[in-house]
Amino acid sequence: ATAHAQMMTVERAVEIGRERSSLAVGGKAGVVDAQAGLYGAYSGVLPRFSANLSRSGQWTDNRTGSEQFGGVTLPSLTFDAEDYSTNPGLNGSWAVLDLSAMSNFSAARNNLRAARQRDDAAQNDLSFQVRTQFYEVVRGVQLAQVNSEAVRLARDDARRVRALFEVGSVSKSDLLAAQVRTSQSELDSLTARHAITTTRNDLAILIGMDEAEMGQIDTALVFARQEYDEAQILAEAERNRPDILAAESDVTAAGAAVNAARFQYLPYVTVSGRAAFSPKSNSAITINDSTTVSRNETDQILRGTVALNWDFFDGLATEAQRAQAKARQMRAKDNRDALRRNLAADVRESLLLYQEATEALRLAERA
Repeated sequence: ATAHAQMMTVERAVEIGRERSSLAVGGKAGVVDAQAGLYGAYSGVLPRFSANLSRSGQWTDNRTGSEQFGGVTLPSLTFDAEDYSTNPGLNGSWAVLDLSAMSNFSAARNNLRAARQRDDAAQNDLSFQVRTQFYEVVRGVQLAQVNSEAVRLARDDARRVRALFEVGSVSKSDLLAAQVRTSQSELDSLTARHAITTTRNDLAILIGMDEAEMGQIDTALVFARQEYDEAQILAEAERNRPDILAAESDVTAAGAAVNAARFQYLPYVTVSGRAAFSPKSNSAITINDSTTVSRNETDQILRGTVALNWDFFDGLATEAQRAQAKARQMRAKDNRDALRRNLAADVRESLLLYQEATEALRLAERA
């Protein structure tokens, strides 16, 4: 590690992981994807507007021929024409009553809520993983210190046994056994130092930074025993666990998607309009060297339409969408029910592991 790097504490490791790790980035990307889906659903319930400005021209040069009018054949004519027009306009449309689009909007909004809750759940999982890996590094550092002391003790014991062997107080097998213990202690010490590097690399990968940037690991351990009420923790988990809340939002979103597919069989009402402001046109027609020029200009043209639409058959595309939405709803309900069923077991198991850890610590302190 670099000599001047800031000491890495567990809280700082968690903070860095929430900013840089792949898990954190994936959760944020899921929220952005859900926001994109919500923006797409807005397009089905909000009006649309567009503006256009067009300039067009048409030229006809030296057109000749004869025409019949009222049974009389007119003589051959030479025809030239020029026509120019300028049309600025504003268009708008709005599906004022489309139940399918409204249900799609509700589904997208619940999808966004679920994505945010899944991001919170991912952040909690990441925090737990970072803390676990951080204390694996601390464990490695502590074990390396123990093994270093064991090497020193084994070497002192080997020197003592050699001195006794030289005066004939112990056999050579005792001397060889002491040398073996020394070699084993040195190997254990080397393995422990390598384990520190391995666990540091794993922690660096998890939080998304280079191992050399982490600096020295804070190995100070502060622990205060606490008593927990299982019923209270279970009730709090049912209310606040992000994965369960996300599962509930997924079920709601899936139900809205099913309704959206079902409502596509119903008619829907659309309103559209167009406004043209100061359209202009100029034309010049020349027939047998006689030219007629016309100019037209209008202040504004307003057009509006109210339509009742019914897509009563679309080649079973709606039925396919409805089946997909129903399958998604089934999976979402099963996932939610499984999380609810396993919640009590998760809480009870976590409390048992905590009690085992505190008892192990108490026994180690007594030892």
